[in-house]
Amino acid sequence: MISVARASLVHEWRRYLAAVLAVTFAGLLLTVQLALLLGMFGTVSVIIDQSSADLWLGFRNTQSVDLGRPVNPASASRAWMHPGVSRVEPYLYAYGDLRRDDGVPVSVLINAIDTSHRSLALSELLTPEQRSLLREPDAMLIDAADLGKLDASIGTVVEINGKRARIAGIVEGLRAIGGANVVTSFATARSISPSEGNHVTFYLISVRPGYDAAAVARDIADQRQTPQYSVWLADELSVQSQAYWLLESGSGIGTGFASLLALIVGIVITSQTLSGAIMASIKEYAAMRALGVPLRSLRAIVIEQALWVGVMGLAITAALTGLTAWLGHTWRISMSFPWWMLVSVAILLLLISAISGLISLRPLLRAQPASLLR
Repeated sequence: MISVARASLVHEWRRYLAAVLAVTFAGLLLTVQLALLLGMFGTVSVIIDQSSADLWLGFRNTQSVDLGRPVNPASASRAWMHPGVSRVEPYLYAYGDLRRDDGVPVSVLINAIDTSHRSLALSELLTPEQRSLLREPDAMLIDAADLGKLDASIGTVVEINGKRARIAGIVEGLRAIGGANVVTSFATARSISPSEGNHVTFYLISVRPGYDAAAVARDIADQRQTPQYSVWLADELSVQSQAYWLLESGSGIGTGFASLLALIVGIVITSQTLSGAIMASIKEYAAMRALGVPLRSLRAIVIEQALWVGVMGLAITAALTGLTAWLGHTWRISMSFPWWMLVSVAILLLLISAISGLISLRPLLRAQPASLLR
């Protein structure tokens, strides 16, 4: 039966080409939408993912890292006293208004970090040379993708909140959803944002080897009846931040609805194409029935054809996905292609093909030997 299914696909490939393209279209649309969604919301937690802190301490019940509020410096006292904590450092997240040379305002997200070589903040992203640049007066770093948005280059002097700042260097991988991320020292943050520069939004905590981070988090948690701060594992805060924007924002729901439409379109077009191919070959199926081939074997042929259509569509989708990922990297588009997402899309494409094959079985009931006499 497998050889019959393959042979029919090879010799009648024009009949099944539309089904293959339908599966490819559905798979590519779903993959690109999810990659853009994950990439976009991944920018929310980039400061967490690019830092080496084990724990984050911040205002109680903060839902996302970009929604952090100033926390009392005394909140970190329990962390300093814990024997399992090796380092505690402040981190500031504030908003600013940048004015370009042409007067166009751009919202910026000020990330003030410790600039020492032992710093936990953005330790996976910044080089020692870039940290040295931040120690210069009024210096800041921006993402390379934001150069055009800010109409600036290295050395450009800009105005943030009416204060002078200078772009000392650029980094890769720090793009923000709305405005532009800028990285500064605490001294520069106090200069360009006096009202917020003296605050601390989070404390980044490093746990000594041999200690369990979750246990340390429980030990240093606020035990008062009305807690003033919360402590999160870094991975937990990252997932929580992305989930908040995914589920609470309209863009996440909209992308999910569009992905569902892509699946429905793929199923409908693929099933209709397979049904048309079966109707076009109804006399061949009737001849096999006349030769004694049971109906269940004909059904197996159709299902096999549908799965092969899915495999071919999946192969084309994989090639186009690789091209899309390369274009996204070249044009600095925030896209993420985690393995679990790619595997899930591949399974969905095969399910689309299998369901389409089941839907297209109805024309087989017309494949009666008597139809050869018409």
